Amino acid sequence: MFYYLEGNVTVTAQNLAVIDINGVGYACLTTLSTLSHLEIGKKAKLYTYCNIKEDAFDIYGFYDTNEKRAFEQLLSVSGVGPKAALSILSASSPESLALAIIGDDEAMLTRAPGVGKKLAQRIILELKDKVSKEMPTLRATGAVPAISGVASLGTKQSDAAAALAVLGYSQGEISAAMRSIDITDMSVEDVVKEVLKTSLK
Repeated sequence: MFYYLEGNVTVTAQNLAVIDINGVGYACLTTLSTLSHLEIGKKAKLYTYCNIKEDAFDIYGFYDTNEKRAFEQLLSVSGVGPKAALSILSASSPESLALAIIGDDEAMLTRAPGVGKKLAQRIILELKDKVSKEMPTLRATGAVPAISGVASLGTKQSDAAAALAVLGYSQGEISAAMRSIDITDMSVEDVVKEVLKTSLK
């Protein structure tokens, strides 16, 4: 299994980037965000997810591990395949996706082509349920204050921790990251962005 591919970008198209490594072109299905970081003829590293089936071997490539984790979290939802997950992450950043989930923002999810209201509701329900199960441990590690669950989220610290849990980060990672930054004058989205940028790679 590939963890990442690093080489020269030779082709870009809609949701596709080809990375040349020693004369072999690897076709990576990818998001609009990742494509925006790539330039033909320049070197790039894409973190990969391989979808292997009887009749296919598809490689999905992402500019950073945050986007890859968000992709994998979306795939954990019943009924969400790679195509839908890619569509969602082409329409929103990982932090925007996480905040939409903890904020019950179906409209944001349905902006992605091919994602209807029922699928958006399932994504929110299943990923918020995962966060609910994570919260007791997050409180025990000091990452968030004592609260009664996702439905009671309201502080910046709690909301940011829940958003990071939605993206697949562990209790230990969230706890350490949240302690390393001063969130006093930051919005929840800014907290999540800062943690993703500086602590969780």
